[in-house]
Amino acid sequence: MTITQARPTETRQARGLKINLRSSGIYIAFALIVALFSMLTDGALLQPQNISNIIVQNSYVLILAIGMILVIIAGHIDLSVGSVVAVTGALSAVLMVDMGLPWPIALLVTLVAGAAIGAWQGYWVAYFGIPAFIVTLAGMLLFRALTLTVLGNQGIGPFPDAVRTLANGFTDGYLGNIGLGPLGGADLFSLLVGVVAVAGMVAAQWRTRSARAGYGQAVDPLPLFALKLAAGAALILFLVVQLARFKNLPWVLVLLALLVIGYSVMANRTVFGRRVYAIGGNLQAAVLSGVKVKSVVFWIFVNMGVLSAVAGVIFAGRLNQAGPTAGSSFELDAIAAAFIGGAAVQGGVGKVAGAITGGLIMAVINNGMSLIGSPSERVMLVKGAVLLAAVAFDVWTKRRAGGSR
Repeated sequence: MTITQARPTETRQARGLKINLRSSGIYIAFALIVALFSMLTDGALLQPQNISNIIVQNSYVLILAIGMILVIIAGHIDLSVGSVVAVTGALSAVLMVDMGLPWPIALLVTLVAGAAIGAWQGYWVAYFGIPAFIVTLAGMLLFRALTLTVLGNQGIGPFPDAVRTLANGFTDGYLGNIGLGPLGGADLFSLLVGVVAVAGMVAAQWRTRSARAGYGQAVDPLPLFALKLAAGAALILFLVVQLARFKNLPWVLVLLALLVIGYSVMANRTVFGRRVYAIGGNLQAAVLSGVKVKSVVFWIFVNMGVLSAVAGVIFAGRLNQAGPTAGSSFELDAIAAAFIGGAAVQGGVGKVAGAITGGLIMAVINNGMSLIGSPSERVMLVKGAVLLAAVAFDVWTKRRAGGSR
């Protein structure tokens, strides 16, 4: 009797370890890549200014990755986001610079335009039944053509100070600096934000673990759980300390943090989020369960359009100009970030935090190889190999899971 009761527990623990390997593998890979390039660059990768540059220079790709992970979880793809970034950036420039509209009104109109673009594409995918690959491929061409029509071969700028501050600026030192010994001075307000972020992460993870244990689901052993929390806390504090030593927190990082928190809660704790996973995991079962598939898919593309508009304004504000070549290959970077971050090719699997991590892996590879003077073709080679390895790992884990049943 005792042996019979022990076996299910052992099986559940083994299953939990497999799931933990799949979900944590991306973070381990990220840590190894950062360590590798830190050694290759003699520590230049982790210098305060370089960390700030990585965040600011790749913020628009990370914003796109948040929307792309939801599209991929639902079993679709969006190839048009780079062109939507370009056309919305061009629209914002026309409104703010040429027409002289106040930037809040121009920003709102740009976001509405992004939502309209997403609704246009979502209609053809969700209600007309055309595959998303075809619809968004057409959109990539259409919206690039529209960008060229609006801008021609010239850029429009400069942007208002508020937009440039959002894209390139930093928070003020509200509470002054505090000494950190050999590290020098650092912004006290930024450090307090880091402490609050760590406390929030610990509370959220502990609550999630307690809820899963209460439902009898597999959870990490307490020592492993504590180790993961300590690693996450150390990463957050290191990042905040380095940023506080340079120019404080970038405003675009604050925006990213709000988006990550909001979309993580939406994906994991709302009915809409559970329906997105249900559609990607098993479309027939979702239909039979009463999920309004067409409506969910439609709003996923609307959301992707809005986030593309946000990225378009951020990118244009960073360059202080809306150009006709803006957004080139952004869709490939966003898709790669989602898949490297753990999204499954067939849909139904993925996390917002994973997509952000995937985007950061691509950013670190770009930045690290630039610091060591690697040619562009070698950078593309390494990024392609990393993407292939991530997808191969996903397929391998699924085959192992299928073979163990």
